Amino acid sequence: MCSRPEPPEPLRRVAVVGGTHGNEMSGVCLARYWLRAPGELQRPSFSAVPVLANPAATAACRRYVDCDLNRAFTSAFLTARAHPDDPYEVTRARELNQLLGPKASGQAFDFVLDLHNTTASMGTCLVAESSHDVFAMHLCHHLQLQSPELPCRVFLYQLPGEESYSVHSVAKSGLGLELGPQPQGVLRADLLARMRALVAAALDFIQLFNQGPGGRDGLRHQASHTGTAFPAFEMEAYRKVSSVDFPRTETGDLAGTVHPQLQDRDFEPLRPGAPIFQMFGGKDVLYEGESTVYPVFINEAAYYEKGIAFFQTEKLTFSVPALPGLAPAPSPAP
Repeated sequence: MCSRPEPPEPLRRVAVVGGTHGNEMSGVCLARYWLRAPGELQRPSFSAVPVLANPAATAACRRYVDCDLNRAFTSAFLTARAHPDDPYEVTRARELNQLLGPKASGQAFDFVLDLHNTTASMGTCLVAESSHDVFAMHLCHHLQLQSPELPCRVFLYQLPGEESYSVHSVAKSGLGLELGPQPQGVLRADLLARMRALVAAALDFIQLFNQGPGGRDGLRHQASHTGTAFPAFEMEAYRKVSSVDFPRTETGDLAGTVHPQLQDRDFEPLRPGAPIFQMFGGKDVLYEGESTVYPVFINEAAYYEKGIAFFQTEKLTFSVPALPGLAPAPSPAP
């Protein structure tokens, strides 16, 4: 399934973005800290740039001011003529596109890591557009290997034929970190530490890739005797299929809530006939699909306004091809 070619050159332009949503506090606080003290993001072959994506929303501790910034990186928004009445986040998306892109251009940043929290019980989730980005899949695999005792699942959000719209889509490659559960506007020490460790591990992987075959063996646990720096592997991921709204009244008000047997069971199998909602009158609403799905972002607070109670995903396993190491730089002439 992976088809996007691997990076032919070292990754030099890397950004770590926090505050895309202004009330997801792990990324907000880390971005603010790194803007003051960026040394933690430096590696021998590159220095990642910290970015506070949505300053107005973070100042107000709101998800957004006018519209969702993480849905604003489409060609329709990025290429339209600017107007004074444009939503704040559309204007900000264009600014970020100039800073980190332009999208789909050779001048774009090599990699963007975007930091998020969720109110859903997603644990540690790695969010990618699709399985086609070989480098991102290898990075996901690397992060999973760092803490094998902790679930670290991969969520593929892009539907077939759908244009990418997230902040990390402006770069040549990118990944979102989604950690939860954490209430909006609240900072949990355990999730802050986990996110910080994941960012460090991601930057270490980029450094490892940039080093080429002559890099330090201490980080090269994936190396094989064949000389391939990053061998092929089988990846398990959850691919978005559709969204499911809450039961509603004729006027659009909520008529029920997520069923207790579904609540907090993100990434677990949902089989036909299982309860998914509990009506306020007490009746259970059952899942009527024909096949098993895996719900994610169950009861996410930010998705009420979008008419989403949860996403249905399919669980799949696919082969990720080897990622060859970079050729070592030639030695200087004597």
